[in-house]
Amino acid sequence: MVPCGWLRARVIASKRATTHTGHMKRDLNDLFAAPMTAMERRADGTLLLRSRSELGAYPASMGTYLEHWANVAPDRPFLAERDPRGEWQVLTYALARRRVRRVATALLGNALAARRPVIVLSDSSIEHAILMLAAMHVGIPSVSVSPAYSLASADFAKLRAIVSLVEPGLIYADDPGRYGSALESLRDLHSALLVCRQGRSGAGAIGFQELDVHENGYAVDDALARVGPDTVAKLLFTSGSTGEPKGVINTQRMLVSNQQARAQCWPFLEREAPTLVDWLPWSHTFGANHNFNLVLRFGGTMYIDAGRPTPSQFSVSLANLREIAPTVYLNVPRGYEMLVSALEADTELRGVFFSRLRVIFYAAAALPQYLWEALTELSVRATGSQVPLVSAWGATETAPLITDCHFQAARSGCIGVPVPGATLKLLPSGEKLEVRVKGPYVTPGYYKRPDLTAQNFDEEGFYRIGDAVRFVDAAHPENGLLFDGRISEDFKLDSGTWVNVTALRLRATSALAPVAQDVVVAGHDRSSVRILIFPNIAACASLCGGLPSGTSPEEVLSHQNVRAHVVSALQKLRADGGGSSMHAVAALLLREPASIDAGEVTDKGYINQRKVLHRRSDLVARLYTEHAPDVIMLPHD
Repeated sequence: MVPCGWLRARVIASKRATTHTGHMKRDLNDLFAAPMTAMERRADGTLLLRSRSELGAYPASMGTYLEHWANVAPDRPFLAERDPRGEWQVLTYALARRRVRRVATALLGNALAARRPVIVLSDSSIEHAILMLAAMHVGIPSVSVSPAYSLASADFAKLRAIVSLVEPGLIYADDPGRYGSALESLRDLHSALLVCRQGRSGAGAIGFQELDVHENGYAVDDALARVGPDTVAKLLFTSGSTGEPKGVINTQRMLVSNQQARAQCWPFLEREAPTLVDWLPWSHTFGANHNFNLVLRFGGTMYIDAGRPTPSQFSVSLANLREIAPTVYLNVPRGYEMLVSALEADTELRGVFFSRLRVIFYAAAALPQYLWEALTELSVRATGSQVPLVSAWGATETAPLITDCHFQAARSGCIGVPVPGATLKLLPSGEKLEVRVKGPYVTPGYYKRPDLTAQNFDEEGFYRIGDAVRFVDAAHPENGLLFDGRISEDFKLDSGTWVNVTALRLRATSALAPVAQDVVVAGHDRSSVRILIFPNIAACASLCGGLPSGTSPEEVLSHQNVRAHVVSALQKLRADGGGSSMHAVAALLLREPASIDAGEVTDKGYINQRKVLHRRSDLVARLYTEHAPDVIMLPHD
């Protein structure tokens, strides 16, 4: 790695050169392929939806791309992260290949193989990337485990379950001190080689540098030649939005074909190597398979963002965005909520952020319309025209891209059309269309769980993803699909009226802004809808005027201004119409944040409605208790 003062100067110069180009009208045809769909209707009402574009050829493995860019653009920056002094350290493609091949040599020398995967417990880093790529380069599955299972867990139950299932040959923990308790909890479960970032430790780990010593080119080349489309590249454990984590097999075919689909939907990436500033974790398909692989596929540069969309860590992300101008920006709605506030308040940040930006992309959860409108307005204010704001849809089991909105939708919520190679099967299910998927991107199943594999595929081999969709315009399927929630989340009131949880949740979150980070909708078999609110404490405090130092969160949430804001939002939802299923008559501000251990929330911020309702059933009961003092009621007309 080399210090990147020279790189920073080049980036700043590039930003200055492109600051005013946004005033020209944006040509979306220069960015995206035209959406083209074909639809088949079966006699039973089932619809089959696919792209009319055939999926192009793709290589046997992701390792092909590393070898390619190391030859074609050896000095181009691949990865960059800040060192302890705050300086960017850069890994070029040539150096990345050398280090990957040296570490791959060490993995082969330690007898790691397909049945002895590599487990990484740590956050995204250059060492994490090298180890992940080295394992995949020679046919050893890589398993990036959510750091929350090691650092935010009381009993390490999920971590222990994963290690027991995987039976790893190597476990990497960035800092053995920080991960010491987690490693100790695993001591009786494995015989793996322990590796840490630097030096030896009391935990019995060797330093990463001991893997990064010398290359056996013949051994690495031989192993790489035997890696094919069906080779298991990695195991990704779902974060539990619908149940306990499961090991999803990700083959090389899934990863490379998915990036080929991305190339066909966003052809501008073939001409413009992307620059990303990205925090999304590599333990999840969005951060790892979509974002990281996108950089590798197109020879781009990723600045690893150590920030997070939390009050204590978002300043790190903002510092990075003040310095590095991305060309493609990808985030989850919670990240955009915090970013919009910063962009509105900081003109200099806004100028840098939009100066080179070609596409804004959101996924993992639906983006509230008020954030969509704010991002649109900010981009126009900064550049003179709207930066395209798009989304996509998929899952850990689909690598993840299945549909893509490679056009400018009219409003938030459009997940686009099937990407080349994917087929959607849409089945009527109550008032919804259940969607199932098939294509080269779909997992062959769950690791060591043939029972789960059998349950999750139908008789035609379509994966049962559990989601519902609807057409923007059924007469024009090329206008895209709208995500219509989880099949399992919707419910009926005792009147027999269906409640669309996703639609109501988005409306409620927008009406409650900025008080609500998210809401959970209750009302199954009851006479009315009521909501639990996960509050944004800082935003709530801002409504209360000058609060004295040391004011507790409980006092903030009990403040009359906060309660009045919630009442106003409930009134707005009722006034917007839609009947009893589209507004709530009561709300409760939650004092306890969503729990990762209990499966209430994923690392990406997706709230598991069913888990919250089950775990907090006492609070749901309180919602339906008359005259409970902390329940905020909608006034009668």
